[in-house]
Amino acid sequence: MSTVGFKSLASVTVDQINFHIFLILVILWWRGCLGRENGMAQDLKGLALQIGSFTLRRIKAATNNFDAANKIGEGGFGPVYKGLLSDGTTIAVKQLSSKSKQGNREFVTEIGMISALQHPHLVKLYGCCIEGNQLLLVYEYMENNSLARALFGPEEFQLKLDWWTRHKICVGIARGLAYLHEESRLKIVHRDIKATNVLLDKDLNPKISDFGLAKLDEEDNTHISTKIAGTYGYMAPEYAMHGYLTDKADIYSFGIVALEVVSGRSNTSSPKKEECFYLLDWARFLKERGNLIDLVDRRLSSHFDKEEALALIKVALMCTNATPALRPPMSSVVSMLEGKVAIPVLDSEGAMMTDEQIEAMRKHFRGDEHQAIGENITKSMSTDGPWTGTASSASANDLYPILLDTDYWQKRE
Repeated sequence: MSTVGFKSLASVTVDQINFHIFLILVILWWRGCLGRENGMAQDLKGLALQIGSFTLRRIKAATNNFDAANKIGEGGFGPVYKGLLSDGTTIAVKQLSSKSKQGNREFVTEIGMISALQHPHLVKLYGCCIEGNQLLLVYEYMENNSLARALFGPEEFQLKLDWWTRHKICVGIARGLAYLHEESRLKIVHRDIKATNVLLDKDLNPKISDFGLAKLDEEDNTHISTKIAGTYGYMAPEYAMHGYLTDKADIYSFGIVALEVVSGRSNTSSPKKEECFYLLDWARFLKERGNLIDLVDRRLSSHFDKEEALALIKVALMCTNATPALRPPMSSVVSMLEGKVAIPVLDSEGAMMTDEQIEAMRKHFRGDEHQAIGENITKSMSTDGPWTGTASSASANDLYPILLDTDYWQKRE
């Protein structure tokens, strides 16, 4: 064979080898993609066994093709729509952004976790839809929106909550948290308990919403160190400052919410930046003066149970103890609120304040004009805190509106 012929044969052989290698790589890649698709199909099939699987067509029909008129909220992951299924069931549809960095498999895993949580005081997840670039969650619809709007939303949309209802709401929240922390198969730390994440049904029963930040509290960990994500004014100090996350952080947040329910005021609200008062500080001050009953919402007048009110405030102060170990577990909180267990004597945690500070705080919390929600409260609820000044990922995940002065508050029908 000539040299030229040999070189030509060698060239053809190399080209053939390269082609076959390329073909093999294409086949492997195709099988990999197919495997991933099959894997996703299996994941969805398994998920459908736990919760309902909704088609995109069905959800579009329920929401009138995501009509803006049915939009009841807006979060960082996308809008929330009210919908009506063909069987007459009213639903809330959270439309997650297709640009979310979270992959479909992670989405399925997270929804599988949420679907395993079933309790009367947790917002029920009916199902989900994954079609194309659409990631949709279908929840039960809560007729009375959030606890935040009921307590300190625009005056025309506030609800007249009597004492019995307020006490029922606090007990319900406590029961829901006790389930997450102690009773469910998965031990869950919610991480963002606040008034906007407690929704009210038609009978004003409270249900905890938004598990977008929830984390498993693994038994072999004494705490979970993770990226700080919560809402300014509700975060436990050890979590806000050091990132130490346990169920004690939720217990602290519950204490803040309980104080808000009793007083009808937001924990962080002030008409002036230089006068930043905290409801917790006011409660501790009243405790030192022996005037805890003065914390009760004046709108209730004398129509409340004094013993229950004092008990609820004392439990809230226990839950907000600066030392996490001294905060009671939520099961004990439920027992104390139901009068089954005696409430221990509270230790002093009074803050040192000048007479001027005390007088300014007294005017703020005991002023004749009751607080109405406004720009300052909205900002305090939608920011991580003083160290970032950026929108909170926790607030962005709210099932219902996070901006308390938005028109979405008005859509209750």
